[in-house]
Amino acid sequence: MKESKNLFTKKEIGKLGLRSIFLQSCFNYERMQGAGWAYSMMPYLKKIHKDDKEALSVAMKDNMEFINTNPTISPFLMGFLLSLEEKKEDRNLINSLKVALFGPLAGIGDALLWFTLLPIIAGICASFAQQGSLLGPIVFFIVYLGIFLSRIFLARFGYELGTKAIDKIKESSKALTKGATTLGVTVIGALIATYVNITVLSEIKINAEHSISLQKDFFDKILPNILPLAYTFLMYYFLKKKKVSPTVLIIATFALAIIGSLLGVL
Repeated sequence: MKESKNLFTKKEIGKLGLRSIFLQSCFNYERMQGAGWAYSMMPYLKKIHKDDKEALSVAMKDNMEFINTNPTISPFLMGFLLSLEEKKEDRNLINSLKVALFGPLAGIGDALLWFTLLPIIAGICASFAQQGSLLGPIVFFIVYLGIFLSRIFLARFGYELGTKAIDKIKESSKALTKGATTLGVTVIGALIATYVNITVLSEIKINAEHSISLQKDFFDKILPNILPLAYTFLMYYFLKKKKVSPTVLIIATFALAIIGSLLGVL
């Protein structure tokens, strides 16, 4: 890759890796890391679309959409998608790839960092510290600093990978968009099953000794997790068809959960 052909230098992409530390700023249950993601990408999108405010507005809106991925691995995805933004690829392709990749990258990052590397290093360093050795905190700090600085290299790697893959992406854009969209829908479906949980506690008494659980004996027999699925589609209906504010839907969900809990239904 020749840097002269690219809009951004290695130094600028390295700064993108450092800006990714703001990924979880303004974290909320509507867009998760969306605001932090958009803030990290903002100066680069402004440079790409400096002569087209409408295109910048569309790009910023897309980058504000829901995302929830591993913060340390996120610069790789930022760099990769930025290369597509720079070449002004089809927005559907960029959005589909973003949705398709953030989930798997979250799984990889969490498994490698939070569940493997850091617990092992923390255990070893804690052992040193308990023995009164300064080596414990020093080693842990060095490892953690190395993980933090890896954001710079991950951003550059993602950007270079995206730049090199531009021609191949163009050749198979339709198939890639369809595949990414399918994978994205699968990821969102998995997120729904993970985040949405509705359990009915009510029981119907048959006699003094026996009762029927509405959840186990009725809803789960029809289709496990049918209530979370139905509630998700209901929220989608209000959000897309009736144009109800997400904030209103979140407040309504909290209210229903509290009332249902007080009544002993949920």
